[in-house]
Amino acid sequence: MELSKKQVFTEEFYQNIGMLFYAIAASDKVVQAEEIKTLNNLVQKKWVPIDNKTDEYGTDEAYKIEMVFDWLEENSPEATWAFKEFRQYKKENEGLFTLPIKQLIWETADAIAASFAGKNKSELIMLSKLKMLLSK
Repeated sequence: MELSKKQVFTEEFYQNIGMLFYAIAASDKVVQAEEIKTLNNLVQKKWVPIDNKTDEYGTDEAYKIEMVFDWLEENSPEATWAFKEFRQYKKENEGLFTLPIKQLIWETADAIAASFAGKNKSELIMLSKLKMLLSK
């Protein structure tokens, strides 16, 4: 799957992706160090390369995924709230969610859920909700 660098994603896009990944990791009420490590690794390897956009400090916008995830982890909102926020954003911005982006979202979410002792029931439920949302 090759993603085009032509598509430019906004800071808001990456913030909402970060919310989604937090929802997956926090669905079982505990964000594990392995889940954070997996997220950071995938942001670096898969998300940074899809977009040339940087912020005013020259930081790739894709790192907003990690920043939002970290902020949410520190503040511990409900995973369901974060998922609903993402769902609403997706509904309002369907054009951004091309097939390659949906595949990348799925691969990242699935890897986060699997990174610590496999997927538990809470994560499987959240992943199934995501799968339905991405198939729309």
